[in-house]
Amino acid sequence: MIDYTATVTVRLKEGVLDPEAETTRQALERLGFELQALRSAEQFEIDLAADDESAAFERAEEMTERLLANPTIHDYEVDIEKR
Repeated sequence: MIDYTATVTVRLKEGVLDPEAETTRQALERLGFELQALRSAEQFEIDLAADDESAAFERAEEMTERLLANPTIHDYEVDIEKR
């Protein structure tokens, strides 16, 4: 078994109301920053052991689909790194 870290980034899909991002965008604009859009995201780092990178990816993706993200409203990315 090899040790991996899976980094899972979960964000709301385009078009889904994101009040946290909207409040932050407004605050940044009041501070003089110009931006076209802002989206918030959550990031999870999962340390796990697996036979190979593919197996680690599959386990992290299953965790994400079963608990970390709601596929109806979220997009997500899974990145795997060997520790």
